[in-house]
Amino acid sequence: MAAMSPWPCLLPLVLCWTLAQAQAQGLAAQALPAPPQVESRAQAASGPFGERRDEYQWLRDDDPRAKRPEVLRQLEAENRYTEAVLAPLRGLREKLQQEILSRIAPAETGVPVYDNGWWIWRQYAPGVDHPRVMRRRGTPEAPDPAARAEVLLDLPQHAIAQRSYSLGQVQASPDGRWLAWTEDVQGRGSFDLYIQDLQTRRLQPERLRGVQEGFAWAADKGTLFYVRQNPVTLHRGAVWRHQVGSEVASDVLVHEEADAGLFVGVRASASRRWVLIDVFGADTTELRGVPADAPTEAARVLLPRRPGVRVQAEHVGDRWLLRSNAEAPDFALLAAEDLAQPARWRTLLPARAGVVLEGMQAFDAAIVVEERVQARRRVRVLDAQGQERRVVDAAPGGTVALGDSRDARAARVQVVQQSPVRPPLTLELSLASGRELSRRQEPVKGHELSAYRSELLWAPARDGARIPVTVAWREGRARRDGSAPLLVEGYGAYGESLEPLFGVQRLSLLERGFVIALAHVRGGGELGRAWFDAARGAAKPRSFDDFVDVTDYLVAERWAAAGKVFAQGASAGGLLVAAVANRAGARYRGMVLDMPFVDVLGAMLDPTLALTAPEWSQWGDPRERAGHDALAAWSPYDNIAARDYPAMLVTTALWDTRVPFDGPARYVARLRARKTDRNPVLLHVEMNAGHDGEAGLAERPRQWARQYAFFLDLAGLAAAPGAAATPGVDAAAVLPAGEKMRGGIKLTR
Repeated sequence: MAAMSPWPCLLPLVLCWTLAQAQAQGLAAQALPAPPQVESRAQAASGPFGERRDEYQWLRDDDPRAKRPEVLRQLEAENRYTEAVLAPLRGLREKLQQEILSRIAPAETGVPVYDNGWWIWRQYAPGVDHPRVMRRRGTPEAPDPAARAEVLLDLPQHAIAQRSYSLGQVQASPDGRWLAWTEDVQGRGSFDLYIQDLQTRRLQPERLRGVQEGFAWAADKGTLFYVRQNPVTLHRGAVWRHQVGSEVASDVLVHEEADAGLFVGVRASASRRWVLIDVFGADTTELRGVPADAPTEAARVLLPRRPGVRVQAEHVGDRWLLRSNAEAPDFALLAAEDLAQPARWRTLLPARAGVVLEGMQAFDAAIVVEERVQARRRVRVLDAQGQERRVVDAAPGGTVALGDSRDARAARVQVVQQSPVRPPLTLELSLASGRELSRRQEPVKGHELSAYRSELLWAPARDGARIPVTVAWREGRARRDGSAPLLVEGYGAYGESLEPLFGVQRLSLLERGFVIALAHVRGGGELGRAWFDAARGAAKPRSFDDFVDVTDYLVAERWAAAGKVFAQGASAGGLLVAAVANRAGARYRGMVLDMPFVDVLGAMLDPTLALTAPEWSQWGDPRERAGHDALAAWSPYDNIAARDYPAMLVTTALWDTRVPFDGPARYVARLRARKTDRNPVLLHVEMNAGHDGEAGLAERPRQWARQYAFFLDLAGLAAAPGAAATPGVDAAAVLPAGEKMRGGIKLTR
């Protein structure tokens, strides 16, 4: 065993010295203390093509209840070190946090949505992190103004004394007797399901532990379908049936998927005549169903899986609507009375060159689809036969998306427009005519947004491709003369698009002269399936090249100063930024990696991790020689080398199951040991959170303030004046959008 280091005893004294001495200095100017030592313990793991050595593997701890004391001590030392290094920026961080908080005015944070005789919305109280779920009686056309609003679910009460709290799905049974909801109080993405009698408001004694957040009611007097999580991988599981009032031990297995590379989700169809089981992956789908009025029947295969064929199916009225790529890589919209007779399916929206059909919502009166054209998303309202009633396009440099929907009988649909510099505008459209019925603009009171701009640009890639880039800036603060600091954000994975959404926190950077660019690199879905496939598996490095090419283009076009370029990415976007640091780190002054997936090769070699088997098709399968060698050539953790790196702030969370905390912690330790520069590498660990971080309205401004102070100081703008207090942004606008979900499963890192 290695000798005990004296550092743990000296660390508090060093940190106290730093806190006392560095208050008047900027981060870039101060003499940094030595970071916490991380003991190097040579460990070798056997793999399909030889041993893989990892000197920091001892930091891994998968225990879902508690972590080893030596691991906690190391993580706590990292947090103390990060706070010590950032101590000179304490005043700036506090200013930024208050600035962001002052723009958030919690109110009735969602536009009410119709569901089975009720209008549902979420409502915050001042100073409270979590909302109440409210409801009011009404018709599909409108709420009843004379009806009393009532609390459906009091989340502040549920969150009391919990280290973390996240609501999953909440849904009343079709007969209105029962309310079911799922909640996660650990941050691990593992939910418990509760059932309440809405007549008596008494909680049922059964508690379904360790389930996915999505579930579906049958049409009888209390049958519910849910997915029980695999206790190891969590993101996989089997579908079970539960009868309200019965013992959980008597629940019935409905479907268990044998293919570890596929996800399983459960949902009610739009018609509420089916309980649907989706089996899906990146390259195939299968649909199974149980009649909602006969919930004890066996699940039948409605659409069998076919290699390369993905189908989103919805049942509404007496027919099925299908979004299918069987004859169109970027999907077509079909209608079918009988799924068993594909020859009789009718095409409502055929494949169109340059148009990606991304999603749909089915109503009795209409079909509403999301499309993407030249990287910009739009919404089309169609009649039942596919004839156009209304098109809603995005604002310049922005996006448009379907809002919440719960009931196919609804008379209106929500469509949300926004951009990085325009807060969400919710339009309610008539499904019968497409006519606009109402609109709600999220306000930013006291802050004039007319000077803010966003634009979609096209950057040339080194191989001749054109990469879409969304750029945002404030006129009068950022000049197109090559002097502005630039933050480049990226994602580029799973075929998911990096949407140009509004984030109230970004105003703090834009107000201080930053240009913010979203690099829509290959690997995402901005230009359809081909854009995804172009940076998938062995071709993944293409997304790294795209990110660098976007950076070079913006500097060459004088959007930014070459010495003031920064990068940020979260989760799979953190992978992107970490790989760029290995390949082209000299182009960037600083980087923030949020919950970064950096040990890709190690994760793909370990099928006990939550997302490994489903993601072999995304990153490559290291059980095969070609896949192993391709991953080894770019996996960020495996390619840290003796070279200079930019200053870095890396974040992780103790209870993250999608990107376990040890990956970022090991990355930071190895990076410090191998790099040749003196730039700081900081690790911040959220000790009571999972992959999405702390969810409270006060917590996220604190996290943003830490990151933005880091950037501003490195850019020499720590003393730059900020914006005036700007109260009024709806809480919904400040919270980042979650990953796409299907049947209650989060699909991506």
